[in-house]
Amino acid sequence: MSAPASRIPAVAHAETAQTSATARPSETLLEIRDLEKHFSLSGDFLDQLKFKGGKLIREQKFVHAINGVNLNIQRGEALCVVGESGCGKSTVARTVMGLLHPSAGEIRYDGTRIDNLDTKALMPFRRRMQMIFQNPYASLNPRMTIQQTLEEPVRLHHPDWSRQQVADQVERVMASVGIDPDWGKRFGHEFSGGQRQRIAIARALAVDPEFIVADEPISALDVSIQAQVLNLLMDAQRERGLTYLFITHDLAVVEHFGTRVAVMYLGTVCEIADTATLFARPRHPYTQALLSAIPRLDDDGPRHIRLEGEVPTPVNLPSGCVFHGRCPYANARCKAEVPALITQDDGVRVACHAVEEGRLQAAEDS
Repeated sequence: MSAPASRIPAVAHAETAQTSATARPSETLLEIRDLEKHFSLSGDFLDQLKFKGGKLIREQKFVHAINGVNLNIQRGEALCVVGESGCGKSTVARTVMGLLHPSAGEIRYDGTRIDNLDTKALMPFRRRMQMIFQNPYASLNPRMTIQQTLEEPVRLHHPDWSRQQVADQVERVMASVGIDPDWGKRFGHEFSGGQRQRIAIARALAVDPEFIVADEPISALDVSIQAQVLNLLMDAQRERGLTYLFITHDLAVVEHFGTRVAVMYLGTVCEIADTATLFARPRHPYTQALLSAIPRLDDDGPRHIRLEGEVPTPVNLPSGCVFHGRCPYANARCKAEVPALITQDDGVRVACHAVEEGRLQAAEDS
């Protein structure tokens, strides 16, 4: 398991942003139910035909990227999804946005199922849901000026607007994220990574969305720029009442930015809790190991937990709990039965037989 990225500078508006988010009514904006996404490795039909034992059979292999994910996102909150590289975080984000079609399960936005809608029926939701991509160098069209980049989504979603109305909207959103109006005449390659990501945020905000999926939006930026971008995102949340699905591998960012945290391992959610509770008392053995890897200056911090074994392949998932091969508390039940997300007394949801049976708590108390 790789250690998380180094800690970022303190984010000035973290307390304000989280207070704004948690003060809103508890209303579910996005529901993800039993979501699965599998990618075929078998090629076309002829590539799948194999001779085995003198018989012609069809053999298919799949990458099980996400497996039975269940999440609720409340209006006005920032739900952070964390986990090791390859655990399925970005696949969840892209499936929610319709960039990938789910293999199974349902996605409901504001009570309406959207994963089965065609392009035309999905269009009204496109304006309400926007995405910020990880790589600011690849997410901007190199042939378009910044003005054209920001005008394009406004024209698409407001075809009846006049040229002046579109220009006014772009001017407002540029001012809201601190973009110099003179940038509009320039192209994306003329800007630094931090400036490009600021432009990408402006593009997402240009159509006044209420929900934003941010797929590791600061991982490609210098540490000194990360705090600026996070402050910008939190300012936008406070001023516009935004809801975030925030994908990241940096636990320091989660501690500053997130309202709640969902921890993923090998395509499954193993723990969901509010940010303060998760960092104060992680329940799942994988969450404990993940948080123990954070570098700390104090001597009283938790010791680093070194997990044994290798991460299983998503092509051939292990039986039972996908974490049992690396878990020090695993028993026969863990190897045979998939654990369900069970709600604890304080509202934390954990998918772990050891937690459910009290074995983990007993081991910690001994």
